Amino acid sequence: MQGNNRANIKVGATVSVVLKKDQGSGALTQGVVQRILTNSANHPHGIKVRLEDGQVGRVKVIHGDGH
Repeated sequence: MQGNNRANIKVGATVSVVLKKDQGSGALTQGVVQRILTNSANHPHGIKVRLEDGQVGRVKVIHGDGH
């Protein structure tokens, strides 16, 4: 599932994000959503989230909803 739609992303979900430092390479980092930072319903580059380890990135893939 793609990470462009805020409604698809839940706190506690396992996701893959692109960190700011990895935007050039597109490298993905996997983690668990701690907080959703984007307020709009959709974002073309992916919804921005903070992971439980404190890293911030835009969601590219949603692996599970955490429930």
